[in-house]
Amino acid sequence: MAEKLTPREKGFSEWYVDLVQKAKLADYSDVKGCMVIRPNGYALWENIQRVMDKMFKDTGVKNAYFPLLIPESFLKKEAEHVEGFNPQLAVVTHAGGQKLEEPYVIRPTSETIINRSFSKWIQSYRDLPLLVNQWANVMRWEMRTRLFLRTTEFLWQEGHTCHETEADAEERTLQMLEVYRTFAEDYMAMPVLPGRKSESEKFAGALRTYSIEAMMQDKKALQAGTSHNLGQNFAKAFDTTFQGRDGKVHHVWQTSWGSSTRLIGGLILTHSDDAGLVVPPRIAATHVVIIPIAGKATDAEKTQVMEKSHALAADLRKAGLGVVVDDDETKGPGFKYNEHELIGTCLRIELGPKDLAKGSCVMVRRDLRQKEFVSLDEAVAKAQAMLDQMQKDLFQKAKAFRDANTFEVNSYEELKAKAEDGFLLAHWDGDPKTEARIKEETGLTTRCRPFSLKQEPGKCVMTGNPSPGRIVFSKAY
Repeated sequence: MAEKLTPREKGFSEWYVDLVQKAKLADYSDVKGCMVIRPNGYALWENIQRVMDKMFKDTGVKNAYFPLLIPESFLKKEAEHVEGFNPQLAVVTHAGGQKLEEPYVIRPTSETIINRSFSKWIQSYRDLPLLVNQWANVMRWEMRTRLFLRTTEFLWQEGHTCHETEADAEERTLQMLEVYRTFAEDYMAMPVLPGRKSESEKFAGALRTYSIEAMMQDKKALQAGTSHNLGQNFAKAFDTTFQGRDGKVHHVWQTSWGSSTRLIGGLILTHSDDAGLVVPPRIAATHVVIIPIAGKATDAEKTQVMEKSHALAADLRKAGLGVVVDDDETKGPGFKYNEHELIGTCLRIELGPKDLAKGSCVMVRRDLRQKEFVSLDEAVAKAQAMLDQMQKDLFQKAKAFRDANTFEVNSYEELKAKAEDGFLLAHWDGDPKTEARIKEETGLTTRCRPFSLKQEPGKCVMTGNPSPGRIVFSKAY
């Protein structure tokens, strides 16, 4: 039998770590706080990259690459930025056997060094908008790490754009947030709440930060992507200017936006079960495993089963599906079923001599784990239909779970009592001191003020002071 996972009810954190390791998604590294992404995990990241990269480019964004090392003085140019990141910085002080004249910071994010380039590349309004993205690694020194969700080094993309006006920058900021929402919901089958972050939760150095917030199976929130209107803060720090249509010199208006390998953690925590990983078909690397069953068959029957298995695999691949034929004779069918459920193969097809004689096969959807008998003539169309339905069902199941665990709360006592229960929609007076006190006393943080939530004035659940509307409070990763 394939390895068993700790059941979620016995220990959700243990289940998560078990799954990541036993499904061969990632492993611990000898470098403090870092992880090794194994091929199964990296295949998911490649598919996330592939889809997102096209979505970015469809909006006019082009890819570039900037250095890993950033002069320390660059970070100090924008005061709020350096203050926000200072506790997480890893600094290089020596190289080539000598102490450096100026230390370099290992990239925690690239606003500063990218602005240095922008200030050289932009002269006129004709150079705008400038829309770039880089796929890279970043390092933020973390004290408490968890595979995929929070590691010292992680992979991500960071988009950076420059615009003529504040309105243009705000439009781009919201456009990219919508790209993230579309990707999360249409590909990851992960329902999210897009909205604006509070001042204390915004990106260090930004005017405004927006995020998409998802609910995991333990009812905690996961910030799955952020988009920032940077205003002119970095432009002024690096003198990133352009000659406007009026002939005068202006500072550019900027955005930045990012998502990371944390999405893989979100995928696991949204859909997976006690048998292992569940992957939405639209980002799966392997859609179908065909398992030939010919244990007691004659040699002629075995040959027929193997030939039909590989022929079916070829037909499925022509239809655009990722397929493997698991013909390892050292493992029994039961072991293979468990193994492919553990690693998250979306659809299993069983094929034996009796099935061939009937002109049929058995199909099992990973999320339902129920057998269905299907005519071999219809196998390709049926496989596609089952995968399409699986994609829809995963989203609807996750959305129903989120909706069932979202509550309006109208008093501080109720907020405290329901702190573990999911997304809490509560009035808050907007004061960071109130926000900090709620966090200290309950462990709840503001996630975002969702665009979809109608804002009506009320009274703050803690202070009784006027509130502009409800905001989402939740415990979070």
